[in-house]
Amino acid sequence: MAGGEFRGWLQRCRESRSLVLVIVAVALLLDNMLLTTVVPIIPEFLYDMKHPNATLSERLEGAEHHPPKLTTTTVAPTTSGCSCPTNGSNNSPLEFILSTSATSIETTTINQTAAEILENKQRHKDLTEETVAVGMMFASKAFVQLLANPVVGPLTHKIGYSIPMFTGFIIMFLSTLIFAFGRSYGILFLARALQGIGSSCSSVSGMGMLAERYQDDKERGNAMGIALGGLALGVLIGPPFGGLMYEFVGKSAPFLILSALALGDGLLQLLMLQPSVVYTEAEPPSLKSLVTDPYILLAAGAISFGNMGIAMLEPSLPLWMMDTMSASRWKQGATFLPASISYLIGTNLFGPLGHRMGRWLAACIGLVVIGFCLMAIPLAKSINHLILPNAGLGFAIGMVDSSMMPELGYLVDIRHSAVYGSVYAIGDVAFCLGFAIGPALSGTLVNTIGFEWMLFGIAILNFCYAPFMYFLKNPPTKEEKKSLIVGEKSPSVRYVTYENEEEDQ
Repeated sequence: MAGGEFRGWLQRCRESRSLVLVIVAVALLLDNMLLTTVVPIIPEFLYDMKHPNATLSERLEGAEHHPPKLTTTTVAPTTSGCSCPTNGSNNSPLEFILSTSATSIETTTINQTAAEILENKQRHKDLTEETVAVGMMFASKAFVQLLANPVVGPLTHKIGYSIPMFTGFIIMFLSTLIFAFGRSYGILFLARALQGIGSSCSSVSGMGMLAERYQDDKERGNAMGIALGGLALGVLIGPPFGGLMYEFVGKSAPFLILSALALGDGLLQLLMLQPSVVYTEAEPPSLKSLVTDPYILLAAGAISFGNMGIAMLEPSLPLWMMDTMSASRWKQGATFLPASISYLIGTNLFGPLGHRMGRWLAACIGLVVIGFCLMAIPLAKSINHLILPNAGLGFAIGMVDSSMMPELGYLVDIRHSAVYGSVYAIGDVAFCLGFAIGPALSGTLVNTIGFEWMLFGIAILNFCYAPFMYFLKNPPTKEEKKSLIVGEKSPSVRYVTYENEEEDQ
């Protein structure tokens, strides 16, 4: 009897939409925790590998505890004799000794200060060069994900969402273990690229699964807002978690904890989703028809431009903080905290609110706010000055993502057929495009035009793209498209319609 009740309870859980939402949100949370945990770890870890005898933490501690001293030290009087004759001068032997000692100390201090200036210049040069390598590593995940999405999207039409979802967990688990034990740039690069395949499987199948289970547009917006909240929570926890664990425990510890959490999520998927092949009855829209749909491209473009700014900041902001503020590890991780908290608030708020006010308007306002916040970041002189622009940036990105993700599903419903794998592959491509172009260009742009102008440039792009969101206000439906095509190409239909109107009269 008890066994029958348990099986009944288990079956109800497997049919529950809420449990599917929890599984998708947890998968996105862990994926993005891994994505951002490396942000405060990798730059310093790579720098220390290249400079084992002068690690970055030692240099920063030295700069913090022993700042340059430009004042002359007072020397206690001494009574030692001097063989130099006075030659009738007013200076006593004691005064001569004092002046000689003071001059010697001033010279030593100036030499020490010059050495520290040269050392700081060399550190600045090394950190600027490091930005390129870090940016390429961070971008590798997004580039691989870009290549995987066009394969995973159509694959979900043939075998369903559960098998790609479980495959994403397995790949992420392996990637996390490689991060934990990797000790070279090549191995860490491989782990980051491998994560791209796992992320593609998890995000495309997860969003498609939610769009399929939540058919009502308003409910779908709420569900995707919650799922993106899981993503935001991962982005929120990742940097401070990585920074604190790296500073006080070691490099491997955060990744081992993440791999244990991922294992728990995999077991939950295995028990509740029961990965198996599920065939789609409806005819899916072709990837070509979705890619050539201008309204889908507009929504996807908003996701790309909205996320490109924060993607550029990931490799460059920690290094810029080390260079200009001598920021420690935990400060580098904590600087992303306001953006993550406000992103979590923004996604949960604009999931339902975007449906009410118009998703096009929410995305338009979000892109404008992103531009202003990016322009404010280089003006910061301390970590406290970064709090407000980072918070505004995260909130605005949450507005864009939580509006445009359900908008993609809505556009497929009204303009194509209700099969969602390929359209969320396009949405994920757009997301990855921002996170591929951003870090890849970040290092080069910092070296050529500087950190400030790099952010001003992406801010201007956001301002220019925002007005295009107006075209998503009332997109034409599938029936309107058909009537336009038939009206242009078939005069006989117009004739029949004219006859019917005469009969009605």
